[in-house]
Amino acid sequence: MSTPISSIGVGSGLPLNELLEDLRKAENAPLAALQTRADKESARFSAYGTLKSAIDAVSTAASALGKGETFHAVKANVTGDTFTATVEAGSGAIAGKHSITVNRLATAQVMASGQASVEAGNKPVAEGATGTVNLNFTVGTGDGATSHSLSVAANASLQDIAKAITDDADLNFSATLMNDGEGFRLIISSNETGAANTITGISVVRPDGDTGTGDISRLQDILDYEAGSVNEDGMKATIEGRNAEATINGIKVTSQSNELKGAIQGVTLTLNKEAAEGAQPDSLQLSRNDSVATTAVNNFVSAYNALQSTIKSLTSYDVDAQKGAALSGDSLARRAQSQMRDALNGLAANGLTLSSIGITTDHTTGNLVVDEKKLNAALTENRANVEQLFAGETGLSKRVTAAAEVFTKSDGLIKTSQDGIERTLKLLENQYDATQDRINEKMETYRRQFVQLDSFMAQMNGVSSYLTTQLSMLNNLSSSNKK
Repeated sequence: MSTPISSIGVGSGLPLNELLEDLRKAENAPLAALQTRADKESARFSAYGTLKSAIDAVSTAASALGKGETFHAVKANVTGDTFTATVEAGSGAIAGKHSITVNRLATAQVMASGQASVEAGNKPVAEGATGTVNLNFTVGTGDGATSHSLSVAANASLQDIAKAITDDADLNFSATLMNDGEGFRLIISSNETGAANTITGISVVRPDGDTGTGDISRLQDILDYEAGSVNEDGMKATIEGRNAEATINGIKVTSQSNELKGAIQGVTLTLNKEAAEGAQPDSLQLSRNDSVATTAVNNFVSAYNALQSTIKSLTSYDVDAQKGAALSGDSLARRAQSQMRDALNGLAANGLTLSSIGITTDHTTGNLVVDEKKLNAALTENRANVEQLFAGETGLSKRVTAAAEVFTKSDGLIKTSQDGIERTLKLLENQYDATQDRINEKMETYRRQFVQLDSFMAQMNGVSSYLTTQLSMLNNLSSSNKK
């Protein structure tokens, strides 16, 4: 019986394992070529994504230059400390001066139950009562008043009632307990300021059909409330909920909160404190804010220059390493660069050009350069025509965004190219798998042949050893006979 061979080459003494590895390396050469090609295609796909992002950034910056608020922005300057002002972007705020007096701040209603309501906040108010009671709230006054009801146990404690009020999001009030040294009081606070957010009535009643027993009058004494009435033991408003009031340009304006929106077009006033009696009104000066336009111009220039750098990086070629970047020699990247430049060439409006307002091209780098002084002077002296240059029907914004869309839209040139790369990558993947399967089959054939060779050589080595031994014995026998 022959001995099993655990490792190829053991029987023959030949380096068959090494030979198999060398054969696999040789067979794997097509796989390496396919992987190299796939890596290049993946790099191109990623590079197109980088190019798209850079073009999108230019388009976004150009879009900002096409908005009216960019060239009609105003800023707020407040004298005094009774209010602050915020100008809302794109709101149409108009330059001008306004006189403002803060007469009254909006407050949130706070209510408290009577002196020494109960001795312990966690014990039943109506001792021995069973069943449930409804706490009926009226919020607001007049036609705007609303009703809300919540149910609690008839033997609820003030703590239970406070939790039920706070947990009811629809009521929009919070409640807690306060110990004044003589007993616990129920404190109910509105979550919002203004007269419309005040409790004007509270009643405690058993719901229809309730079969509970016991006296709930103590609970009613503590909680029942009607605005304008006096109940020493019951609820009372310790802080009135009231609207804010300001006099703007001699006209009284009220608000539920301390934020006044729309009283002055495009401006939000935040009231901080009431004006001192007899004090002069504070003022709000709304003036042109050309910094918004200069910022938008500089953002566009930065995005445009970043695109130039991106294209240069993606299409470069390293002579020393003799290796190109992902899009080296790619016509699409160069086309994008060319069309973006064309969108700026010949741009003019009413005699103004980019160079005349301080935006020029560095012919060495292709980047845009901004002369801030020249740009600011143009905005100050000729803002209407500057706006036309950027935001007009044939202005920079529309020309650049149109040029960008050719490349960046959902069925644009970049997406089409990326789709083609994805198809190529799928084909390469299929080729790689098929080639790898073929190589594996071939290597298995080699392995079986080597196993057979190794076994055969082992047998031949065994025969050779046997014959050598026999010949040696014959030679020894012959030598003995001669003696």
